[in-house]
Amino acid sequence: MEQFAIGGDLPVRRLGFGAMHLPTESGPARENAIAVARRAVELGVTLIDTAHLYGGGANEELLAEALYPYPEDVVVTTKVGVVRTGDDWKYDARPESLRVQVDEGLRRLRVERIELLQLHRIDPETPLADQLGALRDLRDEGKIGRVGLSEVTAGELARAREIVDIASVQNRYSLLDRSYEAVLDACEAAGIAFLPWRPVLGAASSATVALAAVASELGVTTAQVGLAWLLARSPVILPIPGTAKLSHLEENVAAAEVKLTAEQLKRLGS
Repeated sequence: MEQFAIGGDLPVRRLGFGAMHLPTESGPARENAIAVARRAVELGVTLIDTAHLYGGGANEELLAEALYPYPEDVVVTTKVGVVRTGDDWKYDARPESLRVQVDEGLRRLRVERIELLQLHRIDPETPLADQLGALRDLRDEGKIGRVGLSEVTAGELARAREIVDIASVQNRYSLLDRSYEAVLDACEAAGIAFLPWRPVLGAASSATVALAAVASELGVTTAQVGLAWLLARSPVILPIPGTAKLSHLEENVAAAEVKLTAEQLKRLGS
C-alpha cells in the first residue's frame, strides 16, 4: 500500500480507518468494535481517525483499549473544538478549552503526544488567530506534533496557514461529492494531506451508471471503486472509510489494490 508523509515527516499508509462508527457501549457490540480496530491494524492500516466529539471521548478510550500499546507505525489522529453542553454540542475552540480537550485526549489515548491534532470545526465565536495560536503553542510545547483542520474552505485554509503550519485537512469528499475541489487543489499544491470523510457512502448508495459499470468490469464493489478513484485522484488524498463490520473493513482495505485504467477514470469523470 502506498504511503504519504503527513507534514513531510509522518509516514502513514494512504488508506486509513475512521473509527467514528465503532460502538462504545459495553457488551458484544464493544467487543466487536475492539476486534474491528485490531483487525484494521492487522491488515496494514496505520492511520486511524477519531475525535473528542465521538462519544465525548469514549471513542478515544475504545481505541486505546483495543490498540495500546500502539504499534510503532500506527498514528491515531483526533480532533478537538466541539464540546458537549448538557444534551447538545457546540463549537468551542477558545484557547483555554482547547488546552483542556487536548489534555483529555492525551489521557484517553494514553499518549504523551498526539502526532496529528485536527481542529474539528472553526469556532465562529473565537478569533481564528486565537484558536490556531493555541494549537501552535501546544505543538511547540510538545503535546501535539502537527496541526490539521476539518471542514474548511480554501480561503480559511489560506488564512490558517498564515498563523501555523497546516499538515492536514479533513473535508467531506468522494467520487460523487466534489464540492471541495478547490480545497483539495490547494492541499495538493502545498503538499498538505487531504483526508476525505464519508468517502464511500455516496459511491455505495447512489451508484451512477458509469460507476456500476466499472465495478462490474473489475469484479469489485462500487464502494471499492470509489476508494480506488480517490487514491488515483491525488497523491495527497488519504481516505478514512469507517465501518463497524469486519467484512466491510476488509473490503475497504482491499480497495487499495484496485487499479483503474485511464479510460475508466475518464468515464468516472476524472
